[in-house]
Amino acid sequence: MIISASRRTDIPAFYSEWFVNRLKAGYVYVRNPMNPKQISKISLNTEDVDCIVFWTKNAAPMFNKLATIDALGFSYYFQWTMTSYGKDIEYNLPEKAKVIDSFKALSNKIGSHRTIWRYDPIIVSQQFPPEYHVHTFAKMCHLLKGYTNKCIFSYVDLYAKTSKKAKGIIGSEVDTLSMLKIAAEFAEIARLNNISLETCSEQIELSQFGIRHSACINKHTIETIIGCAIDVKKAKGQREYCQCIDSVDIGAYDCCPHGCVYCYATASEKAVFENRKRHDVNSPLLIGRPCATDKITERIAKTVKSSQTVLL
Repeated sequence: MIISASRRTDIPAFYSEWFVNRLKAGYVYVRNPMNPKQISKISLNTEDVDCIVFWTKNAAPMFNKLATIDALGFSYYFQWTMTSYGKDIEYNLPEKAKVIDSFKALSNKIGSHRTIWRYDPIIVSQQFPPEYHVHTFAKMCHLLKGYTNKCIFSYVDLYAKTSKKAKGIIGSEVDTLSMLKIAAEFAEIARLNNISLETCSEQIELSQFGIRHSACINKHTIETIIGCAIDVKKAKGQREYCQCIDSVDIGAYDCCPHGCVYCYATASEKAVFENRKRHDVNSPLLIGRPCATDKITERIAKTVKSSQTVLL
């Protein structure tokens, strides 16, 4: 089983103590986002969990937990989203210089192959023309050279949840001409810095620039990290062009205080504030505690490892 921690919130940045407590307990409860009275009990035993995929914009608060996670016997890697937007777009993130230093520190701890950079999402507007992204991407590639092997990028998608937050900032999705212009420039910059460049959930074909469609929860990446082949299907219920393999997400919506205007995982600042107050590091749930009217169902968990060893 692959654990996603999490597309719904930033567990490394805000909930690392809770996460380690759940690893030690050997299980976690996850509410069904579509039916909150239904709770899944998910095993976090090492014999069931093959790899953990962390999603974050600031993993520094988890650094002092990594030795514990290692000692418990878990394999993992990080998807670290880092853009050049300011406080008007990502108002509660640390300063970029500090984030870059933290990214480098993580890479030094766990290796560049387990520290994947996401430049995501690309917003194109009067404030952020293609040239803006080319310039900032080049600066960031130079700073991250040698600290990551891969950058995954995508163009902004508009969601009903984000339309109010992003009003006046994101006017429209990115046009094809801008997509191609950015991709061509990014490809050359990434090549010069020895960084593989891939897209996330994009329909547009960019192979002419050497850019592949990729998966964030990636079969090859996981096999390389765990040293074993895995037998797992493509994930269901994701965006149309998502290539990710199947995983179990243990996060919750509306509890990430980063404040990114483009984020689909938060409906409002008020909802985040209320949910944060309900967080208990000792609860099996990320937000709140189970109640008598909840229906708890144990999810069948099993390893997806095959007997075949991966040759590195």
